[in-house]
Amino acid sequence: MIEIKKSRFGRGVFAARTIQKGELIHQAPVIVCPDDQYKKLKKTALRNYYFNWGENYDHVAIALGYGSLFNHSYSPNAMFENNLKKETVDFFALKRIKAGEEIFVNYNGNPDDKGPLWFDVW
Repeated sequence: MIEIKKSRFGRGVFAARTIQKGELIHQAPVIVCPDDQYKKLKKTALRNYYFNWGENYDHVAIALGYGSLFNHSYSPNAMFENNLKKETVDFFALKRIKAGEEIFVNYNGNPDDKGPLWFDVW
């Protein structure tokens, strides 16, 4: 259903076939990192790849699989949800995504959130 290909942002996740609105695109298992370890993690290359995690977002999690390779857009065609019970980040299509199209999520979590990020958005 998805594949990793070269993107204008480095690597990205692309639809290998047409994905319908509402369809589960990917369920990425996570490794949860407690807050006391996060301070060390944010000083590593993994800083750009973790998700805020927990009921109160007091932890972070590294998404495995393709989970940490989705690129950001303020006009995303997908969204993600933290599934705390299953310890996965679940990615869903917000609209129909054509085969060959790159799949984007809003890193702020809410697809409509235009708030600033830790990097300059193109």
